[in-house]
Amino acid sequence: MSDSLVIIPTYNEKENAEKIIRKVFSLPHFFHLLIVDDGSPDGTALIVKELQKEFPGRLFIEERKGKLGLGTAYIHGFKYALKKSYEYIFEMDADFSHNPDDLLRLYDACKNKGADFAIGSRYTSGGKVSNWPLGRILMSYFASVYVRIILWIGIKDTTAGFKCYKRKVLENLPLDEIKFVGYAFQIEMKYRALKKGFKAFEVPITFVDRKEGYSKMSSGIFNEAFWGVWKMKFKIK
Repeated sequence: MSDSLVIIPTYNEKENAEKIIRKVFSLPHFFHLLIVDDGSPDGTALIVKELQKEFPGRLFIEERKGKLGLGTAYIHGFKYALKKSYEYIFEMDADFSHNPDDLLRLYDACKNKGADFAIGSRYTSGGKVSNWPLGRILMSYFASVYVRIILWIGIKDTTAGFKCYKRKVLENLPLDEIKFVGYAFQIEMKYRALKKGFKAFEVPITFVDRKEGYSKMSSGIFNEAFWGVWKMKFKIK
């Protein structure tokens, strides 16, 4: 049995699914992996199910009907993890924008360095972004500055989606109350954890834009985050 579960939401990730699964399982730590697939019409789920034969008891899939959003996929995965005995629960993208090797550093931050949750950070000292146009880098960076000003939190990469949580953090958050689906979901999870007194640790990473498949970013996701931080500020105590 592993103490660590990596949750990867997927929607049309057939180009990346097998490669990301094999890479995670090649690491020196014994991770388990949960794919939460939102009914990908490109056959992503079929690829995962075929690989389950090779990785029995280690690779799992939860299939949902329809594209229900990133945030709800992670909430689904968190609830799955809490029903099991995992002590460390990870969020990671399927498209290699998050380097699977950095899972080990996030794990170390929570296991050995006193973090309650660890964040793969583009904007802390040593963090980088690769292959993004300058305009997107500036938008992302100043979005985090905006969130820090409104919510008054010290995390530099507030929208980061590469994270490790200790089990106790997720056990103490009202997961059913978290309804955001995109960047706002990532912000709210961090904000609620900090409000509960949990300690964050930012691990510098290099974020690399996806090479295969298609980005799920939309103006709706950006707008949700822009206005969502004000809802958080006045509703979360």
